Amino acid sequence: MTPTHVLAVAPVREIEAAAAWYERLLGRPADRRPMPGPADWHVTASAWIQVYESPEHAGSTLLNLVVADLDAEIAEPARRGIECGPVSTGGVRARFAAVHDPDGNRVTLLENPVS
Repeated sequence: MTPTHVLAVAPVREIEAAAAWYERLLGRPADRRPMPGPADWHVTASAWIQVYESPEHAGSTLLNLVVADLDAEIAEPARRGIECGPVSTGGVRARFAAVHDPDGNRVTLLENPVS
């Protein structure tokens, strides 16, 4: 298998509330609303996050985002009212902090995850 893209999907109870929360977390509106319901954020050239309305599955996602500077990346959402943390360590140099969206899906920011 040789995938060319990664699409991480987080099911939510109510799409508009979730899209507003992810907009605050990521600091920008969705890049696409490809059809009624889903909202997509292109986080790299070959990876994106999608939230879509699926109440029966909401709250079960674990989304990990690797970042270069954890402190800077958690400061941005904090300015928009979303507190990540606390910062924890693992391995030799890895650091991470998590936040849960309103439906309970966990978003973890990871710095140096493979050390």
